[in-house]
Amino acid sequence: MVQPSLARPHNPLLVLLSLLALYFIWGSTYLAIHYAVQGFPPFLGSAIRFLLAGGTLYVFLRGRGMPTPTPAEWGGAARVGILLMGGGMGGVMLASSLGVASSLTAIFPAATPLLVVLFSGLWGRWPHRTEWVGLLVGFAGVVLLSLEGSLRSNPVATLILACAPLCWAFGTAWSRHLPLPSGLMTSATQMLSGGLFLLGLSLVMGERMIQMPGLGAILALLYLTVFGSLVAYSAFTYLLDTVRPALATSYAYVNPVVAVLLGVFIAHEKLDIYTFIALPIILLGVALVAVVRK
Repeated sequence: MVQPSLARPHNPLLVLLSLLALYFIWGSTYLAIHYAVQGFPPFLGSAIRFLLAGGTLYVFLRGRGMPTPTPAEWGGAARVGILLMGGGMGGVMLASSLGVASSLTAIFPAATPLLVVLFSGLWGRWPHRTEWVGLLVGFAGVVLLSLEGSLRSNPVATLILACAPLCWAFGTAWSRHLPLPSGLMTSATQMLSGGLFLLGLSLVMGERMIQMPGLGAILALLYLTVFGSLVAYSAFTYLLDTVRPALATSYAYVNPVVAVLLGVFIAHEKLDIYTFIALPIILLGVALVAVVRK
């Protein structure tokens, strides 16, 4: 997660396009992950995604004259990248490879803004009263979601999926207190660091490509690399730099809805009543937190 700066004058059309990119591209990445893990081991596939995206962005920025990050900035980016790309997205990819539906893998990360608020207390910014209410409501929704049939029957995948937003949220809160490169170089170094961590994890876990991935898996991984990482992450960086944080992080409301709709209508995933009850409860909790932070 890049560090937000003070809001600057912005182009309304570019802001709108960036928001749409976050809403629909990041919402659709969970379905793309569903297809990618059918041809790639989870950690290796994630490593390829972030190394390609981060490497491409890094070379482009250096070619445009952006300075090389300092060792301290690389250290900060590595810590955040390992948490966000490794523990966050790597965990989602692993849970998906264990059979969790794409729509369900998107709902757990919806609680990330709640966790960011909670972890911010480690640096002296404890939640206000309304935020505490939002936290309790959101976590009640997460507990209810864990009763969903396929999650209840797969406790290992559920535990992994619950840990992923913890890693993402802690990395997000920590990033505000670490030395990081400026602008898009933050994204490039974080993706490169996270990709290297995932590659090492893949080697330790003994992941192997048993056979050539199918066309669907290859296209899904390319989509995650180009659109999910390069396009959407760049849009997110732009929004953090130009609009208020509450608007820049509003994707948390939309991504789960997009993912559920795509999972049901394209992947023909079956969801039970707990999902449809838990989702609005989690989003209500996020909304209560966002109201305070505007």
